[in-house]
Amino acid sequence: MNTIELVREIIATYRRHGWQLRRALLRRETLAGLSARGENLSEESGALPVSEAMIDALWFARPSAGGREAWELRHVAEAPFALFEMFEPDEEEEDRDDVRREMEAQMIERIGGTAEA
Repeated sequence: MNTIELVREIIATYRRHGWQLRRALLRRETLAGLSARGENLSEESGALPVSEAMIDALWFARPSAGGREAWELRHVAEAPFALFEMFEPDEEEEDRDDVRREMEAQMIERIGGTAEA
């Protein structure tokens, strides 16, 4: 399965479980593949923030108990690998962004930054 098909499959699986795609990290090659197909990633709420990265990974979020919000960074690969974080309702967005950047760095370190689907 190619990377773009895998992205679509992962998004569909997460949606079935109540997650919303919020952001994407995509390698230059994946971005070019989407562009060549005339495709983009978007959610019902509008345009999706997409950043060029060393890996292909998707950020999903959903509400959790106690007003918290669960975020998961899912590596785009056939073998599932994700990092998870729970944010408190009163947590500042800047603090959340710091945690998400740390998670992105951790994922890149764990998979070696040369992810191929």
